[in-house]
Amino acid sequence: MSSHRVIIGPGSVSQNYWRDLWQYRGLLLFLAWRDVMVRYKQTAIGILWAVLRPVLTILAMWFIGWLFGSTVPAGTPRLLMVCAATLPWQFFATSFSETSNSLISNSNLLTKVYFPRLILPFSTVLVSAIDFAVAFLILVIMMVWYAYLPGPEVFLLPLFVLLTLVVSFGAGLLIASLNVKYRDFRYVVPFIVQFGLYVTPVAFSSQDIFNNPGIPAVMKYLYACNPMVAVIDGFRYCLFGAAQTIHWPGFITSCCISLLLLFIGIRHFRRTERGFADII
Repeated sequence: MSSHRVIIGPGSVSQNYWRDLWQYRGLLLFLAWRDVMVRYKQTAIGILWAVLRPVLTILAMWFIGWLFGSTVPAGTPRLLMVCAATLPWQFFATSFSETSNSLISNSNLLTKVYFPRLILPFSTVLVSAIDFAVAFLILVIMMVWYAYLPGPEVFLLPLFVLLTLVVSFGAGLLIASLNVKYRDFRYVVPFIVQFGLYVTPVAFSSQDIFNNPGIPAVMKYLYACNPMVAVIDGFRYCLFGAAQTIHWPGFITSCCISLLLLFIGIRHFRRTERGFADII
């Protein structure tokens, strides 16, 4: 009686990788649901943490903006302006941090079975999107409180939500693939998030930067290279319309950096994916 052996070579990857992403969508949803349950398991208020964290950040950024007298568009409450920036920033910070560690956190899966590895980081972004949807209720409640009705520009808001996903997913993929080999990046990610909050227009407005003649042009260009500048300026434009002007050269630069990050992130992830199970 002949016996058959199946040898699984290291780094073997299906030739139908992108088709497999759709075929493994059940695994994607399962991993996302598992992360949601684990994140809020044995907590007193559960998913309300998705609301409490941005509320505390909004209050802190509102106080900082008020303390330093940052620019506020005429007729726009400062608290609303800060809220419109805090929610996408919190979405980015959470999804970027979780995506960067997604491969290390699921190392047991990487060494056992084949599936498109992109599912792991994407599932963490999906969980962050759920948190964002819950936290978005804060903005809705505040707009009702201030009796503020946005204009037709609000219908462009989904585009900037998508841009937030592009930024966080692209940057997260790059760091996640590097983190497998160089564990130093687990210490780099919190620094990027903390430093990014100070150079992103959450407590202040981009007009404080672009309209300030005392800031050198090269510093304004470096500021525009922050991909979250386009996201937050876009959010504010969708909600406040003409009251929130957009610096188009900086906005276009920021959008280009976002797309470049996504391209580099996917490319590097796919090039190094074959060796994840061998290194991790």
